[in-house]
Amino acid sequence: MLVGAGRVRRRVAQAAVLAAVLTGCSGAADDDAKPSGSASVSAGAADDGVTAVKSAGTIGAEGSACELPVTFDIAEDWKAKAVDAGQEKDEAGGSGSDSERKELVQEIADALLHQGPVTAACEVDAKPAGNIGFLRVWTGEPGEDDARAVLEAFVAAERNTSKAEYSSFDAGGGLAGVEVKYLYTSKLLEETKEEAAMAVVTERGPVVIHLGGFDTEEHRQMLPAFELAKRTLRTA
Repeated sequence: MLVGAGRVRRRVAQAAVLAAVLTGCSGAADDDAKPSGSASVSAGAADDGVTAVKSAGTIGAEGSACELPVTFDIAEDWKAKAVDAGQEKDEAGGSGSDSERKELVQEIADALLHQGPVTAACEVDAKPAGNIGFLRVWTGEPGEDDARAVLEAFVAAERNTSKAEYSSFDAGGGLAGVEVKYLYTSKLLEETKEEAAMAVVTERGPVVIHLGGFDTEEHRQMLPAFELAKRTLRTA
């Protein structure tokens, strides 16, 4: 991928900030953030001609890296870690500028951990597989909204999005979902990139799985992991 040095530095800096916030809110240690199940080759062909990838096992079930209302397979070499969005503020306190800094960090964390009707619950890191990006899982409280309404609210909360295309899919096991492909424009980086997300509604509440990436090229390289999750998505 050929990009300017300044562009690379901006992306690395943004990755560091985001990773630091989310890692700080994670409730699972690195040694515990391993998917359950043995590695296997994913079954079936991926959608839209996307090449299938090997599975590193399933997450979502009790005892896995991320306990969720759903289960799905993650791609080989991707690393899953739970996100504790309910972590309380540091009780150490502080005064003056130190206290203000902690409040600012908390505000940033709150903004990153909540999007529309859902809250961050799990992130699956692509860096060990050679890409810069995450497959993030967001969960919400049970309600009356269907998967399409939840997904529309999620995309609207991201802001600066356009050309959203929604479609329905059958995840199997009686679990129906809605997915969306859209464009997101970063005012900070002055770039527009492709993103994708899918949503299902379970008895335990809605679940959104989102795939971003630092640019469209990175996003497309990670799409096989997104399609693997969609093909193997089941109620936990």
